[in-house]
Amino acid sequence: MRLTDFWSRMHRHFGEAYAESWAKDYVIADLDGKTVEQALADGVAAKRVWRAVCTVVDVDPKLR
Repeated sequence: MRLTDFWSRMHRHFGEAYAESWAKDYVIADLDGKTVEQALADGVAAKRVWRAVCTVVDVDPKLR
């Protein structure tokens, strides 16, 4: 998954403004206790990060 696709999905699910805030603040256990922003900065694959997001929020199946 490309990073642009990841952010597109985040924006579609959370909305333009809230996606950035959520990615910065919400800690996900499946990402070793990191936020989305931290995991991506540490080089975790966007696909793995997206799957982790999908485990903690009810994402529309079309976006999974």
